[in-house]
Amino acid sequence: MNVRTSIRVSAIQELQAAFGDRLKLDEPLARYTSARVGGPAQLFLVVQSAAELETAVSIAYQKRIPYTLLGGGSNILVSDYGIGGLVIMNKAKAIQFRHTGASVICTVESGMNLSSLARQCIGKGLGGLEWAIGVPGTVGGAVVGNSGAHGSDMDSNLRAAVIWEPGRGQRIYSNNEMSYGYRDSILKQEQGRDLSRRVVLSAELELTPEPVDVLIARADGFTAHRKQTQPGGATVGSMFKNPENYYAGYLIEAAGLKGFSVGGAHISEKHANFFANDGTATAEDIRSLIAEAWNSVREQFGVELELEVELVGDWEFE
Repeated sequence: MNVRTSIRVSAIQELQAAFGDRLKLDEPLARYTSARVGGPAQLFLVVQSAAELETAVSIAYQKRIPYTLLGGGSNILVSDYGIGGLVIMNKAKAIQFRHTGASVICTVESGMNLSSLARQCIGKGLGGLEWAIGVPGTVGGAVVGNSGAHGSDMDSNLRAAVIWEPGRGQRIYSNNEMSYGYRDSILKQEQGRDLSRRVVLSAELELTPEPVDVLIARADGFTAHRKQTQPGGATVGSMFKNPENYYAGYLIEAAGLKGFSVGGAHISEKHANFFANDGTATAEDIRSLIAEAWNSVREQFGVELELEVELVGDWEFE
């Protein structure tokens, strides 16, 4: 299957003028995803700052090049055929702290690893992000997907986000304007739609001073729970959202699918909402597991699971 999109030479030249030899052609993406699967990016670029990220998406939008953002590579399943257009890996990590009365505002660029940020905040005696210890991905991805764990989520921390809008430039979104719900936001709802998506450049997170030893103890508890309940190794992350009144992992397990495998991928014996790459899996193997789990749960329990993971790139469906 040919996934390459038509890109004018002048468009590539403009990206090269801005980023030099950092712009790569046909870069394999498996190494950049937590599941370790996925075909090549037609064009691939690593950006190191929010300014570079804005430049890259602005050029892509102006030149009508489809663009896809990669952060930590979790909660995303890249097709074996790869991704046409420009794939931008976001490594913008600048961070600042400022005191405002009883709280502290952390302004952080969207490519910062969420778990690393949580550790920095704990070390500074700033509470509120301990839930993010061990959560894969970046701040930008967490803002888009309202990532959460241990009874908290990004909605509880985000004060505002600087977001680039196609054709308009930067705009500040308040927490209310993000329309947060369970693993959902106004930005998450753009997934799967044929449009140029908005891009998170940075976020303002509200934190509260607490004793470091208290924060460490809380985070250690979360880490121990995660290790006890979730598999290690190459996985996409939580595959399905938990439906109302149920846990997705429980439903998949009850459907008899713990340990079920396709090719080099299997549904984890430790937690049935995690699908693992044994080392030889393809993206299609994992997608087949998704279909099996969705169909089995629907047939046996009448519940239609909703993906938390986004399928990106070009897919062939029967």
